[in-house]
Order: sequence, then C-alpha cells, then structure tokens
Amino acid sequence: MPIPEFPDTQDKAPKTPISLTRVGVTGVKKLFKINRGDKRPIILLPTFNAFVDLPSTQKGVHMSRNPEAITEIIDESANLDEIHLESMCANLVKKLLEKHEYALKAETEARSEYIINKYSPVTHKKTQETTNIIAKAVASKDETGKITVRKMIGAEVVGMTVCPCAQESVEQDAKEKLLKFLDEDTTNKVLDAVTFASHNQRGIGTILLEVSEDQDVNVDDLINIIQNSMSSPVCEILKRPDENKIVTNAHNNPVFVEDCVRNMVVGLLNKYSNLPENSMVTIKQVNEESIHQHNAYAEKVASIGELKQENNM
Repeated sequence: MPIPEFPDTQDKAPKTPISLTRVGVTGVKKLFKINRGDKRPIILLPTFNAFVDLPSTQKGVHMSRNPEAITEIIDESANLDEIHLESMCANLVKKLLEKHEYALKAETEARSEYIINKYSPVTHKKTQETTNIIAKAVASKDETGKITVRKMIGAEVVGMTVCPCAQESVEQDAKEKLLKFLDEDTTNKVLDAVTFASHNQRGIGTILLEVSEDQDVNVDDLINIIQNSMSSPVCEILKRPDENKIVTNAHNNPVFVEDCVRNMVVGLLNKYSNLPENSMVTIKQVNEESIHQHNAYAEKVASIGELKQENNM
C-alpha cells in the first residue's frame, strides 16, 4: 500500500517573518556501544539535543529529521572502532545541515554517564565510579556552501576538597594550647607530625575543551586532570584503611575552589599544550559547602594561547 503524501506545512511562510536562532529537539536518548578492538567495549546511554536555525521565510523546521539524523549517526558509528562522542556530534551537525537545506547553522549536544574502573587506595578493592561526559558540536555553512565544524569534549567529575582557611585556624589554635606546657621546638615537632581538621566539601569539577573537527582529545585525560585538581579523588568502596588514607591525604592537600580551577589549567596545559592556541577552554569548579548553606564557585574561560601566556609557556 503506497504511503500517502501530505503537504509540508513547515515550508509555508510564517505570519510573523522573524528568524529563529535554534529550533529542534531535546532529550533524545540512544543506547550506543563504542568498539575498542581487543579492549572491552564502552556502553553509553547519551541524551542528545539537536538544533538548526530557521530563516524568517519558513514557518517551521522539519522536526522529525533531527531524531532521524541522530539514529542514522548512531547506526553509522556502530561498526567503527574508537569513535569519540564529540566526533559523533560533529558528524551529526553536518547531517543536520544536509537534511535542513534552508539552515545555515546546526548545533548538537550529547551528555552521558561514563563508568571508570578504579581501585581503593589501600585494600585495592575494585570499584566502578560514575562520571559525566559532555560533547558538543557546531556547524556553520557560508554563502558558497562550505561547512565549518567545531566540536567540544568535556567531563564533570566529583571529588573532595578541604578548606585551607579553617585548617590554618585549627592549627594556630592547637599551637597556642601546646605552648602552654611544651617549648616551641617540641610544639613544632608535634605540629609537623599530626594532621589538622578542617571542614570538607564535595567538589564538582568540569572541563570543556573546544577543538577543530580533525583533532581528538581523550576524555579519560580530562577526568584525571579534574580528579588531581582537588584535595583527593573519592571512591565508592572504602574499607577503613582506605578511608583513613583518603581523609589523611586530603587534609595534607587543602585547596580553595580557586585553587582547583588553577590546578586544572596547569594540568590541561601540561597534557595538551600542542593544541592550537585558538582552542577555547571552559573550566569550572563548584564546592558544595558543609558549614554554609551556599556553595563556592570559580570559573576560567580562555583560549589555550591565553592560558599559555598567563603561565609563561
């Protein structure tokens, strides 16, 4: 039985001729397996948002083409090895411009939970840790039909931070009490031997790194950079020796929310200093406070070139 044809209402002229910046779909979930040759495959359940711009002469976009394009990209990527989520987004925005011939710009974003395997620090208990990965891409078409694509990869990781300010005040208070019955030399030896209390925060660090279509960044590198920027990584399974190790290490490495962002900048430059200087970076840290109702926040947005200049590289 032939499929009936219906008029394309979207192609009609709108009553109000105003162009729109982004029109599309949000919240499209797809199951996807990344093949890695002889390694264990990675299973993701990303959520996609996909948009195109709309000229003032057109009433609406052909909305079904967006989830259709997402499905096609998923199917095309299924047989590839080591494809990155941001590369899928780059392919998707190009396909969106193919399907929406009236559009000059396409944008997409994909977010997914990402599981990493790790071991507790002392007892070496194997555990799975959940992080979030973020991929974006933007495609622009010029008057000649040439398409330019920029893509972005990022990660959002939970860690632990210890407040340096509170720790210094606790140490000073302890020193004044010890000096009442110990000489200064002995007091300093005691202070050097103990770990001082402070209040802790659950830190959430984020790096978003924009690169050109032909460049790849390993998201595992970004996860490691974020984890190392805080007082300590966290771990799902902790026996008492592991708990002691993490807490002690964290209190020996107190950091402000500002320190975390600066540490991520340094880690990123050490790992990816070869990226083009116009590659844009967004680095954010949120510390969920334990002794306040508010949270602490810090952010840095700059190009790789600007970051190098600030760090004298």
